[in-house]
Amino acid sequence: MNEFDVRENANVLTCDDIEKILPHRQPMIMVDKILDYEPEKWAIGVRMMSRNESVFAGHFPGYPVFPGVLSLEAIAQCGACALLTSDKFKGKMPMFGSIKNARFKSQVRPGDVLTIKTELTNMRANVGMAEGVAYVGNKLAVKCSFSFVIV
Repeated sequence: MNEFDVRENANVLTCDDIEKILPHRQPMIMVDKILDYEPEKWAIGVRMMSRNESVFAGHFPGYPVFPGVLSLEAIAQCGACALLTSDKFKGKMPMFGSIKNARFKSQVRPGDVLTIKTELTNMRANVGMAEGVAYVGNKLAVKCSFSFVIV
């Protein structure tokens, strides 16, 4: 299975579904749709970059770029969708513990579609580890590994 292959009978989450699962609200929801996921294992999601997003007004005027830290948040939220769809973690709140090996490889600009894959790699009690990547087209934009705590 390719990194972004979606199964024939994919588990899909719409923006309405995501809002029911994640504790975030606008303007901090960073994932528009989950294309497929496996609870407690992985999720593939997308974020559509609109020129109308307020962050582009100040980052940077004349040359808008989506902040790298928000790309990391999108990766984490994609993983949170995989985690919080499990009956074991419904209604819980995952929070960053640490971010490791974050690498920003290409810019994310208005009009781009950020495709994200996050894998939950290790889980013990209320602490977990994950790895994620985000692409624009076939170009790697950002990758990272991170830990999280469920509160």
